[in-house]
Amino acid sequence: MKRATVRWAGVLLLALAATSGYGQLVSKKSLTLEAAKRIAAAAEAEARKNNWTVVIAIVDDGANLLYLERMDGTQLGSIEIAQFKARSAVNFKRPTKEFGDRLAGGATYLLSVPGVAPFEGGVPLISADGQILGAIGVSGMTSQQDGVVAAAGAAVAAQMK
Repeated sequence: MKRATVRWAGVLLLALAATSGYGQLVSKKSLTLEAAKRIAAAAEAEARKNNWTVVIAIVDDGANLLYLERMDGTQLGSIEIAQFKARSAVNFKRPTKEFGDRLAGGATYLLSVPGVAPFEGGVPLISADGQILGAIGVSGMTSQQDGVVAAAGAAVAAQMK
């Protein structure tokens, strides 16, 4: 008798969950390789216009590397830094410049937060409808110049639907 009651209670909970929408999957946009290449191309065009050499890293919304480009002559160390900036931007859902600004204002605790890139050049990629698709990270020039290049790529993502 108890076993039957427990079984029916379980069936009732499953029925309630199914009808209430609990446990339903959500629909989300994903960054494709083609989209990542378009974003990187816009960033590269900005870098070339200014005669800058940079590394451009594009990560998806899970901070996984999707695309990486190292322009000729860019220092090798920028490969890791660009990825670090991109991962920081997507993991914390904000431009890395914000961390640099806070650090400059005295928020030294940021130096102990894992995964925080406290310098400009990492920007979340947000679609036209506000979904975070991933992030772009740029390294190779000054932080401010890296930020200009990253912003050019992010502007392309903002137009994606």
